[in-house]
Amino acid sequence: MEVHHHPHTHHKPKPWKEYLLEGLMIFVAVMLGFIAENVRENINNREHVRELTTQLLQDLKSDTARLNEIYRGESNIINSNDTLIALSQQPLNKINKELLVHLVYISHSMWPFHPSSGAIAAIKNELHLRQFSSSKIIRYISNYESLIELLHTEQEITLQYQRSFLDPFLLRHVSAANLKAAFDKLPLPNPEQPSLSQEDLSQLGAEMVLVRINTQGLLDHNRDAKTDAENLIQYIKKQYDLE
Repeated sequence: MEVHHHPHTHHKPKPWKEYLLEGLMIFVAVMLGFIAENVRENINNREHVRELTTQLLQDLKSDTARLNEIYRGESNIINSNDTLIALSQQPLNKINKELLVHLVYISHSMWPFHPSSGAIAAIKNELHLRQFSSSKIIRYISNYESLIELLHTEQEITLQYQRSFLDPFLLRHVSAANLKAAFDKLPLPNPEQPSLSQEDLSQLGAEMVLVRINTQGLLDHNRDAKTDAENLIQYIKKQYDLE
C-alpha cells in the first residue's frame, strides 16, 4: 500500500516588532478616522451655527424696524391721551365734540408687537453646540425675551382698558353713525353728543390718566426692547463674524 506523507509546514512566528507595527498602524487608522469624523462634525456644526445666527440677524433687523413703526404709532396715541385728558378738564359747553370723539378713537388704537421668534427658538434647541454653549448669546436672548414678555403684558392691559373704559364711553355717548364715521376716519355726521355730561367727561379724564400711564410704559419698554435687539445684533455680528 502506498502511503503519502504530508510534509509538516512550520510557520516561523512573526517578530514582535512586526506585531507592534501592525498594532500601531491600526491605532493610527482608527485615530485618523476619529479625527476626520470630528473635523467633519465641527465643520457641519459651524455651518449650522452660521445659518442660525444669520437668520437671527435678519429676524432682529425686522423686529427693530417693526418696533420703530410701533413707536411712531404709540407716540401718536400718547399725544391723543394727553390732549384728551386736558380736554376733559374743560367746561362741557366749550369743548369740540367732534375732536373729543376723534381723540377717543385714536386712544382706542393699538399697535401689537409680535417678534420674529423662529431663529431664537431654533438656537435655544441647539445650545449644546460648542459655538453657542461657550458664548453669551443665551444671556442676550434672555434679556430681549424678558422685554418682549413685558410688552405683551402691557398690551393685555391696553385691551383691558379699552374694554373697561373706552368701549363703554363710546357705546354710551356716541351714536352708531358717528362711531362708524370715526372708525372710518370720516367727518362725524352729527358731532353733538346730547347724552354727555360734565361728570361723564370728568370720569373719562380720570380713566384716561390710567390709559396714558400704560401707553407710556409701552413706549418706554419699546425703546428698551429695541436697545436689547440692537445689542444682540452687535454681539452676534462680532461673535460669529457676520456682516
